[in-house]
Amino acid sequence: MTGKPVRRAQSYVAAAAVLALGLAACSGNGGDDSGGGSGSGGDDVLNVLVLKHALTGPMEGMQWVSELEEQADVSIRWEEISADWDQAKSTMLAAGDIPDLIVGTNAITDSDLSTFTGLFEDLSQHMESLPNVRAMFDEIPEMEVMAQHSEGAIYALPGYKRFWPETVTHQYINQEWLDNLGLEVPTTWDELFDVLVAFKEEDANGSGDPHDEIPMDWAPTGSGGFGYFQPTVLMGSLGLPLTGGGGPGYFVEDGEVKSFLVDERYREVVAFLHRCYAEGLISEEVMTQDYSAYQSVGRGSGDTARVGLSWGWTASDRFGSQLAPQYTAMAPLLAEEGQDESDLTWTYDSYGENFPQNQIVMSAQSGNAEAALRVINAFYDQDISLQVLWGDMGTNIEQIDENTYEVLPPADGETDPSSWKWTTTLADNGPTWIRDDIDVEIPVDLSEAVEEAEPLEGALANMDLVADVFPWQFITLTPEDQTAVANRDVDILGVAMTNWGVWITGGGIEEDWDSYIQQVENSGLNENIEIYQRYYDEYVAALD
Repeated sequence: MTGKPVRRAQSYVAAAAVLALGLAACSGNGGDDSGGGSGSGGDDVLNVLVLKHALTGPMEGMQWVSELEEQADVSIRWEEISADWDQAKSTMLAAGDIPDLIVGTNAITDSDLSTFTGLFEDLSQHMESLPNVRAMFDEIPEMEVMAQHSEGAIYALPGYKRFWPETVTHQYINQEWLDNLGLEVPTTWDELFDVLVAFKEEDANGSGDPHDEIPMDWAPTGSGGFGYFQPTVLMGSLGLPLTGGGGPGYFVEDGEVKSFLVDERYREVVAFLHRCYAEGLISEEVMTQDYSAYQSVGRGSGDTARVGLSWGWTASDRFGSQLAPQYTAMAPLLAEEGQDESDLTWTYDSYGENFPQNQIVMSAQSGNAEAALRVINAFYDQDISLQVLWGDMGTNIEQIDENTYEVLPPADGETDPSSWKWTTTLADNGPTWIRDDIDVEIPVDLSEAVEEAEPLEGALANMDLVADVFPWQFITLTPEDQTAVANRDVDILGVAMTNWGVWITGGGIEEDWDSYIQQVENSGLNENIEIYQRYYDEYVAALD
């Protein structure tokens, strides 16, 4: 997918979307007295905090960083954070002392921008110093709409990745285990349950140990809601259309904003998952493991797989190159036999993946504003953007000519392409603009993701891109509404995510459901839905 269909669908928004407008303290000063204001590195050094994936190596190991510094004519002192960011961020923002730049997709959220007004520079005043950004906005007008807050202010810049498919979450089952046990790929929840029981009881991986299989596993959830590679996609079996994996629970169905946290279909999915957990069919660590553990377990040991059914970006990313051939990509499951497949939906993720939000922000107190602006502009350079996303020229990317590139296989010959990208560069966490007018031979993992999404195409086609997809990227709440929604969401998700874990591992959703709904609604859910409905309606009106 090139991203162009998204742009066509949204280009009508650009003209009228103003109707819808209005992820330790880390100053990096470290006792340095080289000049400048809060968070400033002075005339020669710029302090940049970067939020990185746990797999990503040090910034000093990336060749493109030197090119960025050279193009911006400044030295960068990097503060690199890969864990406990929310805690560090809250301390930093509360202190009001931030570095010159903060890099990382949604490292600073819209809620942060609304709450800590005055900390971040309004970049709309500096477009003459940001010619690459200005060109990106001119080429893709909806990106400027995405970035604008009240009265046209721009405190954080988005990116454009172009190639990502309609969904990030794909569903996999171990075909070798099925073959070993003489089973077929399940097509319904009941068939899946029976298959998972067989995986658990019949030494499906042939290791000789009937207890080393994990029939089902999924990516960890957090206090902020749901995301990719999680079983929330099973709500698609009941026709509930997700966007971006689910997030804090809001979705759009037939043009009406709702929350699946109080939807009967969510209750049915949780009840089914508890049924599986109670029979030992789900990893005992599913509620406590971190992402690294989730990935490690999925990659098994040598040729011996440990996980039967799971969700991931690609088979090679989820299970590793050695085990990936054992797995087959699955279509969405029917909730029951005989169900009409036209009822099925999935999670639509293209907007969020191809138009990542809030990739870089600048301190309003930077003592070296001109250098900070030069660094921002350099990030959106054609060659640097490609390298930020996929890695260094010559090692990760080959430039064929001025406008033709090839993303190369992993240099070590062993790591899967997705992990290699995350290991060697900022990847999806870095500011990027991948131009529509250049040719890029995309890496194997992206091609793999497109191919492995084929079984999901029917369910995705059942979703109307306006009436059934929540347009997170293309609506911007006023600071007042953003703060109100965010504050209520803290209480709502505090109730919801606690019960999610309790209900799956211990059961009780049927008995607790009515009182749970009352708790969630008392936390302000209906008020938030009313706010989002208003903005959504304005968004739809702007399309006409």
